[in-house]
Amino acid sequence: MRIDVFTIFPELVSGFAAASLLGKAQSRGLLDIRAHDLRAETTDPHRTVDDSPFGGGAGMVLMPEPVFAAVEAVDPPRPLLLLDPGGRRFDQAMAHELAALDGFSLLCGRYENVDHRIREHLVDGEVSIGDYVLSGGEVAAMVILEAVGRLVPEVMGNRASVDEESFADGLLEYPHYTRPAEFRGWEVPDVLRSGDHGRVARWRRAQSLARTIRERPDLIEARGGLADEEREALAEHGLDDGSGRPALD
Repeated sequence: MRIDVFTIFPELVSGFAAASLLGKAQSRGLLDIRAHDLRAETTDPHRTVDDSPFGGGAGMVLMPEPVFAAVEAVDPPRPLLLLDPGGRRFDQAMAHELAALDGFSLLCGRYENVDHRIREHLVDGEVSIGDYVLSGGEVAAMVILEAVGRLVPEVMGNRASVDEESFADGLLEYPHYTRPAEFRGWEVPDVLRSGDHGRVARWRRAQSLARTIRERPDLIEARGGLADEEREALAEHGLDDGSGRPALD
C-alpha cells in the first residue's frame, strides 16, 4: 500500500513513519509512505505557501498555487483526503475502508484554513480525527497512518490481534493479563489458567460485552442493543443483573 502525505513539515511524518511497526512494514515492502513538502513547487525566494484572507480576518490561509502544484507534480494515489475538523469522523470502520485500498493520500492543513478552491477542486474528501482543533494536520495524519497501516495484510505479525481488538466487532476489548499469576494480592482469573480454550473464549466475550456496556454504551446502541446470546453470555459469568446491564460490583 502506498500512502502519500502532503505537509509543510515532511520530516515529522517521515520520522514517525520510519519508526516501530510502520518502519518495519516499509522495510519489508508492505507499506510505501511518502511525505511531500508543500513548499517544493514554490517559486519565490521565501517558499511562501500562505497569505492573508480576502475580506480580512485573523490568521493566514494556505494558497492554492503551491498546494495544487505539489500534488500535481507527484500524481499521488487517490482518494486525496484533506485533514480538517469538518470532515468525516475517522473511526475503525473508516480505517478498514482505507486499508482495503491500494493507496490513498492525505493533505495536512495548516494556519487558519486552506483556500476553498482546494476543497472544491483538488481533494476528494475531508476527514477529522475528532472535535477539537490542532495547529495542523500532521498529528492527525500520524493517527491515520498508524490505524490504517497496522490493518494492511501481514503488517501485524499475528492476524488474531487485529480481529480481537477494540471496535473489531463494535465492542471494546476484553481484559488482558500476563505473568506473574499473583501480584500484590491481585490474581489472574482462574479461567485464563484453565487451559480450556472454549471457556476462555466465552469469558473474554462476556468481559468485552460488560466493558462496552459500562464504558461505551453508545457502541451497544449503535449495534442495535444486545442479542439474546449476548445476554446469556453475561449471565453465565455473573455479569448480568437480569436486565442486560452488567453487574459492576
